[in-house]
Amino acid sequence: MTPGRPPARPGSAPEPDPTADQATKDAMSNATTVSPAHSASTASTLITNIAALVTNDPSSGDGSPLGLIQDAAVVIEGDRVVWTGDHRKAPATDNRVDAGGRAVLPGFVDSHSHLVFAGDRTQEFNARMSGRPYGAGGIRTTVAATRAASDEELEANLTRYLREALRQGTTTFETKSGYGLTVEDEARALRIAAAHTDEVTYLGAHIVSPDHAEDPAGYVALVTGEMLDACAPYARWIDVFCEKGAFDGDQARAILTAGKARGLHPRIHANQLSYGPGVQLAVELDAASADHCTHLTDADVDALAGSRTVATLLPGAEFSTRARWPDARRLLDAGVTVALSTDCNPGSSFTSSVPFCVALAVRDMGMTPDEAVWSATAGGAAALRRTDIGRLTPGAYADLTLLDAPSHVHLAYRPGVPLVSGVWRRGERVM
Repeated sequence: MTPGRPPARPGSAPEPDPTADQATKDAMSNATTVSPAHSASTASTLITNIAALVTNDPSSGDGSPLGLIQDAAVVIEGDRVVWTGDHRKAPATDNRVDAGGRAVLPGFVDSHSHLVFAGDRTQEFNARMSGRPYGAGGIRTTVAATRAASDEELEANLTRYLREALRQGTTTFETKSGYGLTVEDEARALRIAAAHTDEVTYLGAHIVSPDHAEDPAGYVALVTGEMLDACAPYARWIDVFCEKGAFDGDQARAILTAGKARGLHPRIHANQLSYGPGVQLAVELDAASADHCTHLTDADVDALAGSRTVATLLPGAEFSTRARWPDARRLLDAGVTVALSTDCNPGSSFTSSVPFCVALAVRDMGMTPDEAVWSATAGGAAALRRTDIGRLTPGAYADLTLLDAPSHVHLAYRPGVPLVSGVWRRGERVM
């Protein structure tokens, strides 16, 4: 995807980001066959008898955006994929795994989550399901609990949900701060997160801190000053909740611009609860993603279609708040690149299941099963500006999900069923 030109239709591979590692880009541009280079320290593994292999490489298999290969095999060496194709043509390897006629797809890329928190908001959810409308005020409840928790408690909670997500096929995740809202608490949240993922986002601008309720300008100054200084060393991204009751367009621009000056790339919570400036601001600042995108004007859709900003849709939030569903069909038909993510958080979307979000997107947001699976894998990678994940092509990380089903379509066809029966992350089987 190039700025100023509409991105490829969702389902096609995004162009490599100019800041990506050159070796990775070179590997990703190779043909689908790379001969394994055997060594004493790097064993190769053949996974064969795959009913349907999702590569997300349109030049492979059936030529669709998913690059489906039937009766397939994949070869892993070290932490990378080195070969994909017809299982009858697979090269010799050190090890062999029989997939048993099951489907294999790239590990899910969950590009939006809030996993560094403490506390529980069951009562809020129960009240909401009993008719009380959703608002952003519940975040303050989690802020109080998070501030009171120890580092050990926060990390234990984080790793619990990471294990839960891994069991459901998620091999890459992004997570944010945003439940501390003090310099010390935001920095420690990011420090804890950075021990578990490279995709860490500074979200000091989640809401105006309760400590600055009467001085929002002062809080923006803190977020763009002392707090940013403390948090930038741990983060790759900066985010802001641009919404009524949180931060307006001018405040969001100031926050994201300050982050860019410190080397953090923007993402933005945009247009979730109402129409607003978030999407336009995302495109203006070349944000990697505009997340939620529920209330969009035609101008918003056109702006996304003419940019490389990904529209990340978070159906768990609409499910858990009984809110209006994002119109994925409208975005896809306009040529916008779409990602699907969980938005896992204790208030508005307490799910770590990407398969559940895939099923919701197909049932209620107008996506086909192919589009939803692409958006939960390659789309998530695009939202993180990554070319080494979200696809199973030579040179990509060997992150694979094995389904106890013959096709990826079963993720939507059998909603709620625990279909993930195996997970490889960076070439090692972890489940």
